[in-house]
Amino acid sequence: QVRFVESGGDLVQPGGSLRLSCTASGIIFREKNMAWYRRPPGKQRELVATMTTTGNIKYPSAVKGRFTISRDDAENTMYLQMNDLRPEDTALYFCNTIWTPIEPWGQGTQVTVSS
Repeated sequence: QVRFVESGGDLVQPGGSLRLSCTASGIIFREKNMAWYRRPPGKQRELVATMTTTGNIKYPSAVKGRFTISRDDAENTMYLQMNDLRPEDTALYFCNTIWTPIEPWGQGTQVTVSS
């Protein structure tokens, strides 16, 4: 059974940093194009960062230059380094594959940016 486990979320002040982790099981991780998503309060889920198996990385303009996605295929783990956090980054963060997410989604990890 596929399982995604996200961790690393916390309450941080604006300008702070966090590193999120995502561990996957039940899939051949190294063969998957992966993404971080987030769901801000009262809003739809949105893409935060994507990383293909060949290392192609993309970010939306809202996080470009502040967030960095990486992966360790040997550990079936993906990371999201988030710097210069802003209140608008407050959301529940998830990992999954790109384009055709796999069910079930993980529980996510909560990031709250507030002073």
